Amino acid sequence: MSENKKIIFSMVGVSKSFNNNNKQVLKDIYLSFFYGAKIGIIGLNGSGKSTLLKIIAGIEKSFQGEIHFSEGYNIGYLEQDPKLDESKTVIEIVKEGMQEAVDVLAAYNAINDKFSLPEYYENQDKMDSLMQEQAKLQDQIEALDAWDIETKLNIAMDALRCPDSNTPISVLSGGEKRRVALCRLLLREPDILLLDEPTNH
Repeated sequence: MSENKKIIFSMVGVSKSFNNNNKQVLKDIYLSFFYGAKIGIIGLNGSGKSTLLKIIAGIEKSFQGEIHFSEGYNIGYLEQDPKLDESKTVIEIVKEGMQEAVDVLAAYNAINDKFSLPEYYENQDKMDSLMQEQAKLQDQIEALDAWDIETKLNIAMDALRCPDSNTPISVLSGGEKRRVALCRLLLREPDILLLDEPTNH
């Protein structure tokens, strides 16, 4: 079966009530979608759209019914009002979307710095060990296509009209925060992208 004809998610008889007021938000929902499907969920305020997305994303775990998600697919979820660390800058948040690549490059640069230290260049065993570690990290960087990470980050930020890289998160408007959070999310390259109220800003 081709990828775009494969059902990767099913929700069977899902209901959800909030315990604090016993209000039923979702009742007996059946939903399935193929890989590659584009689905819009429309409803009045308070009708359970956000709750439904949180269940699909695996964030909301308290519900009745069953959900089935095929293995091997990862989900990216953008909430209505993303919670971003206000002590960080735009670029620091965006880089979190490529954290593995950022970390590998940092480790590679740290190793390169050690080559100039007498402790290493005067000790052949340490030098050999350092070179082996460097080779492993080079392979990881190649696999992640991380050599040109700064360019990728800048292209993504420009495409989403993110604020200037060094702008503190604390001064951004709701719409700007949302664009920064979306940029970070897209850089993680999720297989399934869930956007809660994508046009509210």
